[in-house]
Amino acid sequence: MAPPKKEEFSCELNTTKYFALCAGGGAVCCGSTHLFVTPLDLVKCRLQVDPGKYKSIFKGFGVSFKEGGAANLVKGWAPTLLGYSAQGAFKFGGYEYFKYKYSEMVGEENAYLYRTGVYLAASASAEMIADCALCPFEATKVRMQTTPGYTSQMRKAMPHMLSTEGIGVFFKGIVPLWGRQVPYTMMKFSSFEKTVEYLYANVMPKPREQCTKGEQLLVTFAAGYIAGVLCAIVSHPADTLVSKMNKDPSSSIGSILAEVGMLGIWRGLTARIIMIGTLTGLQWFIYDAYKVYNAMPRPAPGPMPESLRKKLNK
Repeated sequence: MAPPKKEEFSCELNTTKYFALCAGGGAVCCGSTHLFVTPLDLVKCRLQVDPGKYKSIFKGFGVSFKEGGAANLVKGWAPTLLGYSAQGAFKFGGYEYFKYKYSEMVGEENAYLYRTGVYLAASASAEMIADCALCPFEATKVRMQTTPGYTSQMRKAMPHMLSTEGIGVFFKGIVPLWGRQVPYTMMKFSSFEKTVEYLYANVMPKPREQCTKGEQLLVTFAAGYIAGVLCAIVSHPADTLVSKMNKDPSSSIGSILAEVGMLGIWRGLTARIIMIGTLTGLQWFIYDAYKVYNAMPRPAPGPMPESLRKKLNK
C-alpha cells in the first residue's frame, strides 16, 4: 500500500505570506458575515436605543419594514461591510501573528502549559488594533441606523458627521468599543481553541489527522458557534453602551447607565446571542474553508512538547 501523499502548501507557517493570507481570510469571513446579519443588527441597535418604539425583535422588524420597506432593514450595509472587513483583517491576521510571537517569547514548553494565556494575550492585542480600524465605520453605521430621517448613504453620512462634529465623532465610542470587542475577541479565540481541542479529544471518534476536511470544517463550525454564544454574553453590556453613545455623542457611560439601569443594559441580549452565535460559527467556518481553498497550513492545537513530556514522566 502506497504511503499517503504529502500535502503541499502555498506558504510556510508563520511567514509574512501566511500572516497576509490570514488577514485576507479575516476580511472575507468578518465582512461577509456581518453584512449577512445587517437586518438583525439594525433591529438590535434600535431595540437598545429606543425600547419604547421597538419593543421586541419581531416588533422591531415589523416597525422597521413598515417605515421603509426592505431597504430600511439593510440600512448601514456599506459601513458594516467595510468596517468589519478592515477589523477582520487586523483581528485574524493579528491574532495569528501575536500568537506566534508570544509563543516564541515564552518558549515552547511554557507556550503549551499556558496556551490559554497566550490565546488571551494574542487576541486582546490584535483586537485593540482592529477596533481602531472599525470605530469610524461603526459610528457611522449606528448613526445611520438609529437616527430617524438620517441619510442611508455612507458617502454622505461620513462627510456630514466630519463637517458638523469633527474627526472626534468617529472615535468617541472607542473606549466602549474596546470594552465590547476586546472581551468578546478574547472569549472568541480562547474558547474556540479550547473547544476544538476538547471536541477532538472527547467527541470525535478518530484523531483530527484522520478526519476529512469536511469533518474538520464541521468541528470548526460547532466550536465557533459555542464560542459565539459565550462572546455575546460577556460583551453585551458594552455593546449597548456603544449603540447609545454613537446615537447621542453628548452622552456618557455614567448617564447611559443612570438612564437604562442594570437590567436595561442587557436589553437585546436574545437577538445578539442569535446573531453572534450564528455569525461567529460562520466566521470560523469561512476562515477555515478559506485556508483549505488557499492550501494554507492548518495545524491542530500542538501536542505536548517532547521535552516537557520527559520532565513530567520523571
